[in-house]
Amino acid sequence: MDLSHRTVLVVGGTSGIGRELARRFAAAGSTVAVGGRSPGALAELAEEGFGTFEVDVTDGSSVAAARDAVLDRYPGLDTVVTMSGVMLMEDLRDPAHFEAARTTIETNLLGTIRVIDAFTPHLVGRGAGTFVTVTSGIAFLPFPPMPSYAASKAAVHAYSEALRAQLAGTGVGVVELVPPAVATAGQEKVNPHALPLDAFAAEVMELLSADPTPDEILVKGVLTHRWAEREGTYDDLVAQRSRALAMLPGREG
Repeated sequence: MDLSHRTVLVVGGTSGIGRELARRFAAAGSTVAVGGRSPGALAELAEEGFGTFEVDVTDGSSVAAARDAVLDRYPGLDTVVTMSGVMLMEDLRDPAHFEAARTTIETNLLGTIRVIDAFTPHLVGRGAGTFVTVTSGIAFLPFPPMPSYAASKAAVHAYSEALRAQLAGTGVGVVELVPPAVATAGQEKVNPHALPLDAFAAEVMELLSADPTPDEILVKGVLTHRWAEREGTYDDLVAQRSRALAMLPGREG
């Protein structure tokens, strides 16, 4: 993928990985717009020169309005990155976890689908473009304290595969970004193994710039997750990660 002279929309790009990738695309020479829910963060990004659009991916009318505004300003849009997501812990022994599950699926899975649906006619109509979906190493190697997060990201992986197959021949590609734990939003405090954001983003941009671009963007730090079943390490790794259930209230010890 040529990272220069593209017109990119990063939905969910107001913080963390999304914001860093928006900056990296811009530094590579692309025109970049960012969508998100935080007016304050959007205002800061606008001062950096990004196009900014308020959008709530859990609301279909908000997504549709943002699409119209983006395409009015950027009719040559050719790349849509769907970054919006939430990570919530759930205790499955407590039925009250269902609200966290609902929020997670509504944002991570249905939000991704809403964004893709909104921009598919445009990209197919122009006969060229790229969707970049975002899953997680947890899609392939669950983290038991976050069951719905794992399920939502596994679902986005499967959806990305099906989308790629359905868009074959249209000129629109589908690239799946699979991050491991990255040191954003306090991750570095709870996970000392989280990758530094700068190093992660640099590796991602290098992989994206390959010709041809891989269907899955897999930094070295996520390979253990992605190929655990193939390597025969899956059961042991899930057992190790299950120790983190002690993080849940009432599960200490």
